[in-house]
Amino acid sequence: MSSSTPAVPHGAAPTEPPKTCKVILADTIAKKMLSEVQTTLSAIQLPRRPTLSAFLANSDPHAYQYAEWSKKTCEEQGFSFNLIKVDKESLEEAIIAANNDPSVDGILVYYPIWPANQSHQDRYIQETVSLAKDVEGLCHTHLFNMYHNIRFLDPPTNLKKSILPCTPLAIVKALEHLQIYNPILAYGNRLYGKTITVINRSEVNGRPLAALLANDGATVYSVDITGVQLFTRGSGIKALRHQVVDKPDLTLEDVLPLSDVVIGGVPTEKFKVPTELLREGAVCINFSSFRNFDGAAVKEKASIYVPSIGKVTIAVLLRNLVRLISNSPRQEGTSDDAQKAREGAFTDD
Repeated sequence: MSSSTPAVPHGAAPTEPPKTCKVILADTIAKKMLSEVQTTLSAIQLPRRPTLSAFLANSDPHAYQYAEWSKKTCEEQGFSFNLIKVDKESLEEAIIAANNDPSVDGILVYYPIWPANQSHQDRYIQETVSLAKDVEGLCHTHLFNMYHNIRFLDPPTNLKKSILPCTPLAIVKALEHLQIYNPILAYGNRLYGKTITVINRSEVNGRPLAALLANDGATVYSVDITGVQLFTRGSGIKALRHQVVDKPDLTLEDVLPLSDVVIGGVPTEKFKVPTELLREGAVCINFSSFRNFDGAAVKEKASIYVPSIGKVTIAVLLRNLVRLISNSPRQEGTSDDAQKAREGAFTDD
């Protein structure tokens, strides 16, 4: 026992109860994942440093900060990170050049680029990135597989895993770390019995996250300014993929008290999750650049609070990059052991 912790005499009652809430920092979750990335990268025996090209075509300070964090982590972990600042009109041409550059293993684009027209122009850029280099999992093939709960790119061989979007997968990995996923249940059903509210339904983060969680068996309330949608695999999770139903009669205030887990991703300082509506012992995770939870208040109500997820997202980014390398065609001179390591890379999602 630490000398700084006073001993409680045998049979004596503690003077105060333990703290209600456990705060888990993203760094704690990311460290284990980065160790796994290093082990896998070493096993696949790539003859050079893996290279990620990241394109920044907006003036969002949060995107720039994320880029700086990504660069720092990449270089610390032995990856090359090329941050390329381009204007919007030159972005497509720059991405095509990276698609055709054999020294580039993965491509990352910071969104939104055209905030007023994300559904068209940003989507076009997502489709410009090569499937073989799409480290974010945002091109149509990866998104189709995710929404349809298809795990592989090459059925029935099933050796090449589809890429999942970084932030949604980071939150899944955080939930696994927090043991919200039940390992006793069958793979793909491990959130059965859990009710989760996701406050954000963007095409990059919120909607994919709701789909992933529902595909893993959860009842998911997806909330944004247009209302509430329910994502589930139906009664008894008998469907193979999630279904979506509009719930015009429900509001955020209705679904928060039902939720075992509440995930905030609202990109504004003004929004705060109403702490008084949270269930006692709820798990609260924030993935917004802003704090969606009142930190002091939520610690009095939640059992677990994760105030940010950024470092886990960067770990997933590197994980996805190693997976892209593993999915690439076998190169001449690759040993049988290295090829086996490629085929077995990150088999748990």
